[in-house]
Parts: sequence; structure tokens; C-alpha cells
Amino acid sequence: MSSPYAQLIDHVQRIGLLNSTVALLNWDQEVMMPRHGGAVEFRARQIAQTARLVHEWRTDPRMDEWLSACEADASLTNDPLSVSAVNLREIRRDFDRNTKLPASLVEALSQAVTLSKSAWAEARKRDDFAAFEPWLKKIVGLLREKAACLGWGEGEPWDALADGFEPGLTAVQSAALFAPLRGELVELVGELLDDGTPPSDAFNTLELPIDKQRAFVRHVAEQVGFDFSRGRVDESSHPFCLPLHRDDVRMTTRFQKYMLNDSLGSTLHESGHGIYNQHVPGGEHTGTPMGNAVRLSIHESQSRLIENQVGRSAAFWRWCYPKLREFFGAATDGLTFDDVYGGANIVARSLIRTESDEATYNLHIMVRFDLERALVRGDLSAADVPAAWNEKYRQYLGIDVPDNRRGCLQDMHWAQGAIGYFPTYTLGNLYAAQFYEQARRDIGDLDGRFAAGDFAPLVDWLAANIHQHAMRYRADELCMHVTGEALSAEPLLRHLRQKLRPIYGLK
Repeated sequence: MSSPYAQLIDHVQRIGLLNSTVALLNWDQEVMMPRHGGAVEFRARQIAQTARLVHEWRTDPRMDEWLSACEADASLTNDPLSVSAVNLREIRRDFDRNTKLPASLVEALSQAVTLSKSAWAEARKRDDFAAFEPWLKKIVGLLREKAACLGWGEGEPWDALADGFEPGLTAVQSAALFAPLRGELVELVGELLDDGTPPSDAFNTLELPIDKQRAFVRHVAEQVGFDFSRGRVDESSHPFCLPLHRDDVRMTTRFQKYMLNDSLGSTLHESGHGIYNQHVPGGEHTGTPMGNAVRLSIHESQSRLIENQVGRSAAFWRWCYPKLREFFGAATDGLTFDDVYGGANIVARSLIRTESDEATYNLHIMVRFDLERALVRGDLSAADVPAAWNEKYRQYLGIDVPDNRRGCLQDMHWAQGAIGYFPTYTLGNLYAAQFYEQARRDIGDLDGRFAAGDFAPLVDWLAANIHQHAMRYRADELCMHVTGEALSAEPLLRHLRQKLRPIYGLK
């Protein structure tokens, strides 16, 4: 008979197979599935049934027996960074969380999310918040039930939900991080927009054929390191990346005829996620914690690093600027390098999070954190979200929201039950800046490499220092391991000031 550890890992890998099947169903729903209501309802039943089965396997009493036997075996746990110890630590954590959730709630939430995502897509298209409001109310109600099952100790319900995305993250911690950062960002944005000279916006108003944009962003994604022999890119209303396996990574992007920067930024962002997914350990580790990425903030750091530290850099555009003529011909003849590089870094008090610049992006996140925290606490009703959203945008970004399509309906996250997720974006930005500073110190002339179209040294560094560790370290531990310092906002603020002030003619 095989050992308890071997039986446990075999069971967890079988769960991983089921989870990858759910991921494939979700990918298909967003990319390929007919939009007919009957198709959506049937898909909801498929996903709900599979989610219930996954939950039953995750809460199998044998797992507790195997875990207990393994935890008593010093050879498996003495080294806390060994493969076996990491697997046991993370499997135990997930088992303890999952056994607090009744299967009926897991199934109900899964089915509601599938239907809610479809309702959100239609409501957003029609700018009809009233059509989505009942679904938001239902999702929040189910998530409150989930939080009550999980418990939140001395904190608040939001903490129980956030812990599923970022272990240990609390609302109080997030608020304490956001308050001073918000002040610094508001001051920087005000300085740039009030005292600086904005760069040309010609690049962002140029109409370019969608088919040529598709070819262009695919080429760029491949050049920066996404392996298309082990992945693909499609289109969806909200870009995302789903790893079915390290050798089958699905990502999506979107296109606008007047905004190449949107499709390029979205593709680079998802490529960062995809590159990470393609570099986690495979083989015997597939489906185990040591074959999966760290939680959300580190994953987000990889996507934001490729999107921003790479894709908005002067060095990147020295390579990419000539590519515009190669892919778009004479349509880009009038653009100078400064038009393109400046256009990729314009700062604006804008409405859409995914189209926002680096300086204002985190302000968008703070709006969402404030509102979802209030929703879960019961301080804000679903019906009052549009008014609260609009007020926060006036307060944080100084702009009026003209409609709900560009306001509270713009993100899919709440529709898919991802409350507690948004702060990981800001944490990801902070980790990205700190990791990138360390990479520059370790590698040397990254600017020269990027200008020559050589991104492999950076990707290799990320793979060696971050990706290959899988879940060996928690996010804060990984930051200390890689950079020798605790997470700080200063690298991000340095990055923004050093790049944006010269672009805006400020010293």
C-alpha cells in the first residue's frame, strides 16, 4: 500500500484535473459558447455540478487522515521549505477552509456566478444596472454566507473572503496601506496635470485595422516570452488568463480601432500571467501547491511588471516603434518616437480601470475596495452602488461618471464572486516595482536588452527567482527572499516619478 503522502498527493492531483475542467468550461463560456439563454443556463448546471464534485473531493474525510499522518512524519515536515512541507502546509490550509463550507452553498454560489456573469455582460452592453442589480444582491448575499461559514476572527466579513485570494490580508491592513499611497498618488497626478506639459496623444487617436492589431500584439507577446506552442490568445469583453496546465495556458485580449495601447497593454498584462503559468514546476508537481503559482498579489506583480515596467518603458518602445511601420504600414508614418512613448504614458483622470495609466490605476482599485468592503458589511446596498461609485470617482479621481457602463458595470469581478480580490492589484503593482528594481541590479543593462528586442534575460530571472518557487513562499516571504527587504511603496513611487516627470517636462 502506498504511503499516506502518496495517497494524499494522488487525491489532490485528481482534484486538480477536475479544476482544470471547470477552468476550460469557464474559458469556453467567455470565448466560444453561444450567448443564447439556454446555453448559459445549461453551462451553469455543468459548472455547478462539477464544482459540487470538486468540493466533495476537497472535503473527503480521508484527506484529514492523510494530512494528520503526514504532519506527524518529521521526514516530511522538518524542512519547512521542502516540497513535501510546502504541499502539506497549503493542502491543510485549503482543507480547513473547504470543510467549513457546505456543499449546497458551494453549488449555489457556482451556479449563481455563471448566470451572473452572463447577466453582467448583457447589462454592461445595454448600460442597464437595474438588470444586474438583483444578481449583485444575490452574489453578495451568498458571499456573506460564505464569510460566516469561514469566520473572520477579530476582523470583519471582507477578511474571510480576501483570505481566499491573499492569505492573511485584512480590510484594516488594506485601508492602512491605501491611505498614504492615495495621498502620494493624488499629489503626483495633480503635479503632472496642473504643472506639466502633456505629451502628444496622436498615438491614441490613430485608427488602425483590427486584423493588423491582432497580428501585432501576438508578435509582441511572443517576443516578450509567451510560448504560443503551449498557449493561445483569443478575445473576450474582459481580458483574462486561465492556466489549464503549464502547457495549455489560455489568455484573451480585446481590441478598439482607435486605441492600440488598450489591446497592447491588455495583451502584455495577460502575457505576464501566462509566462508565469508556463514556468511553474510541472511533471510530478502538476496539480499540487508546488506546481501552482503563489496567491494573487504575486501573480498580479508578474502581469503588471510585463505591462508597465517593460511595455511602457522607453527601451521597449525603441524596439517596438519601428515595428509599427512593419505591421501597419504608412498609417503610422506621422508618428514620432516621442508621440508613441509619450502616448503610452499619458496620465489622465479617466473612467476605465483597465485603460488607466500607472499613476491613477491604484486610485481605481481604492474605489472598488471601499465599495465592496461596505457591501459585505451591509453598509451599502446593491441598489445604491451606482451613486456610491460615482461619488468615489469624484472624490478620488476628480471626474464625473456619465453612465454605469463606464462606471460600476465596467468590471466582471463582482459578477464572478471575486470580492476581496481588488487590493491584490495594488499589492501586485508594489511587488512589481520592487522586483524590477532588484532585476535591474542583478542583470545589468536591461534597457539595452529591451531596445534590441531581447526580453529573455528578464524572463529567465523571473523564472529562476519567482516562478520556479511555486508556493514555497508566501508573498511577503518571497519579497524578502528576492529583494532582501519587506514590501514598500517607495520603489513604485520612484518608478512613477522618475519616468513621468521627464515626460511631462518636470524636473
